[in-house]
Formats: sequence, structure tokens, C-alpha cells
Amino acid sequence: MAGFKETKFNDRISTAQAARQAQLEKVKQLAAAAKEKAAERSAERLAIAKARDERQAQRNEEKRLAAIEAEKNKAALEAARLKAEEEARAAREREAKEAEKRRAELELAQKAARDARYAARKERGKKKR
Repeated sequence: MAGFKETKFNDRISTAQAARQAQLEKVKQLAAAAKEKAAERSAERLAIAKARDERQAQRNEEKRLAAIEAEKNKAALEAARLKAEEEARAAREREAKEAEKRRAELELAQKAARDARYAARKERGKKKR
């Protein structure tokens, strides 16, 4: 069995220094790898954010175009509604005029019939005398 190897104070200091240096190198390597991965993740996040912004811009543009189209449709529907109301009003006026004309003709026919009955009654009265 080998005997106890006594180390000098300077040897222990240099060994501790070498161990600290090895740990420092190991941490630096891990930090460098982490920086590379962080840069990759950052670039990936940036690409994702850019794609999201592009999709949002596209959705906003689609919404804007849809709003413009809806406004055009609304204007066309409003114009069609106004035209239909105007046609309905004109039809009601025409119908009212026709009804007034029929009423006037009916009154004339009734007056003629009444006058004929009156004349016939007068005629009968003249025959009796």
C-alpha cells in the first residue's frame, strides 16, 4: 500500500486554482452554448412574431375590405329599399286615383238610376191624373 502523500501548501493552492479554472472554463462553455441557443430562440421568436404581425395585418386588411364591401351592399340595399318604397307609394297613389274614379263613376251611375226612378215616378203620377 502506498503511503500517505503529503502535499505542500503551494501544491494545494495550485490544485485548487486549477480546479477553479476548470470550473470557470466549464461555465464559460455552458454560457456560450446557452447564448447560442438563446440567440436561436430569439430569432425563432422574432420570426414567429413577424409571421403573427403579417397574419394580423392580413386579417385587418380583409376586415377593411369586408367593411367596404358591406358599406357598398348597405348602400345598394338602401337604394333598392328607397326605390321599392317609391314604387309602392306610386302604386298606392294610382290605386287611390282609380278608387276615386270608380267611386265617382258609381255615384254618377247611382244618380242616373235615382234620376230615372224619379222620372218614372213623376211619369206614373202624370198618368194617374
